[in-house]
Amino acid sequence: MSTLILSLETSSPVCSVALHRDGQLLGQSELRLEKSHSSHLSLLIQQLLDNTNSTLQNLSAVAVSDGPGSYTGLRIGAAAAKGLCYALDIPLIAVSTLQALAQQVAAFTPPAEDVLFCPMLDARRMEVYSALYTHEGQEVLAPAPLILDSETLAEQLAHHRLLFFGNGAAKFAPLLNTPHAGFLTAIEPSAIAVGTLAYQAFQRQDFRDVAYYEPFYLKEVHTTTPKARA
Repeated sequence: MSTLILSLETSSPVCSVALHRDGQLLGQSELRLEKSHSSHLSLLIQQLLDNTNSTLQNLSAVAVSDGPGSYTGLRIGAAAAKGLCYALDIPLIAVSTLQALAQQVAAFTPPAEDVLFCPMLDARRMEVYSALYTHEGQEVLAPAPLILDSETLAEQLAHHRLLFFGNGAAKFAPLLNTPHAGFLTAIEPSAIAVGTLAYQAFQRQDFRDVAYYEPFYLKEVHTTTPKARA
């Protein structure tokens, strides 16, 4: 019996969905509109299923980008994935946003032992969410919030070539003066990479509890109450 996995990526301004059968991409759809996830995600999912002659009842699992990333975006993706899994009684798979972003770049990068992949997601001001991975996806540095300055990742840059990408990488480039750093532009989180890693997780039976799953925000979310007008 084939494995059909629907993947959702809502951690960034890009709202992306993908469908894989046995690890092979059947189709994907994305929308690049700010604050559109809540109103368009369900429509993107249905359009993708229609375009691939699939139905919700055919799904073996739903995968979701686990974070870090936009708090609101992650909440929307998690709620949609949990709702589908509960209604269809199928497993929920959570995939690290940073690991999926690294896999996305590694897929078209020739292997090299001294190269590490460094996804960076903007966390405002001079802070990013980041991690380090090998070409094979092995975690070298766990996801963490980093304050960017000229000494950030200095130890790793002294021994490896680092490839930086993601919407937080551009603000790091002016701070570095080393041939060991390379930068890629226009790399955004994609549900395609989430689906690739989700199939591996499905084979390992690496599932999340649908009732209690929460995205990996990495930092506590602080909310404020608007001041009353005088």
